[in-house]
Amino acid sequence: MRRRLSWALPPVALLVLFFLYPLALVVRQSFRPDSGGTSVHPYADVFASEAFRHALWTTVWLALASTAGCMALGFLLALVIAFVPFPGAKAVARFVDVFLSFPSFLITLALLFVYGSAGMANGLWTDVTGAADGPFRFLTTPWGVLLAEVTYFTPFVMRPLLAAFSQLDTAQLEAAGSLGARAPRIVRQVILPEALPALASGGSLVLVLCLNEFGIVLFTGAKGVTTLPMLVYSKAILESDYPGACVVAVVNVLISVGLYGLYRVVSRRAGA
Repeated sequence: MRRRLSWALPPVALLVLFFLYPLALVVRQSFRPDSGGTSVHPYADVFASEAFRHALWTTVWLALASTAGCMALGFLLALVIAFVPFPGAKAVARFVDVFLSFPSFLITLALLFVYGSAGMANGLWTDVTGAADGPFRFLTTPWGVLLAEVTYFTPFVMRPLLAAFSQLDTAQLEAAGSLGARAPRIVRQVILPEALPALASGGSLVLVLCLNEFGIVLFTGAKGVTTLPMLVYSKAILESDYPGACVVAVVNVLISVGLYGLYRVVSRRAGA
């Protein structure tokens, strides 16, 4: 017993020191208004502010829309890679694994190079038409953030789907085809039921990640798009409102932990 405790103490101590203690400081600071003492006034002030309600709504709808887009696109791409023979299919599947290691701001910068106000698409438009400006300005809008998040997080849905498709019994597909079932019906009645657990698992993970995404919103420079992480940054760095920033951070953490619990439940049921 003592030996087990001696092995468990170092990682537990590191967890407490580098994670739980800073988190406890954030929670404590959220109850410490600038006027001094301990109070729930920072929570009351933040919850009553229009900026917080706007940031919460923006965070929720962007996360839900991005998750829906990632699940639809991820399912379609994984379906093509797994069941449509084409040269380089295995290389594309491996690239999905590599893509997962890319930082989100790198993908956002790539989109800026293509669709930014001074990007390739606008440059080509002005060269062809002679216009002073190009028409592609959506990256600085919520739709640009949505596009960037779908582009970056779709592989997080594809990875569990490809794993699920690799375990699918191809005899079922052959039997359905021999009985005259067309491809859409095979997908709907054979492949989709088998893929639903993996699809739900990947979608749950993407929902958690989109909820906490900061780099994409920052690098797109989207005006008027303030999510909860951006509000934490704004209050802490720009306004020096540390109690308010901590309140928003605590709310963000609580939502994230709740969604992560949902993700673990879905992943366990999916066998991931």
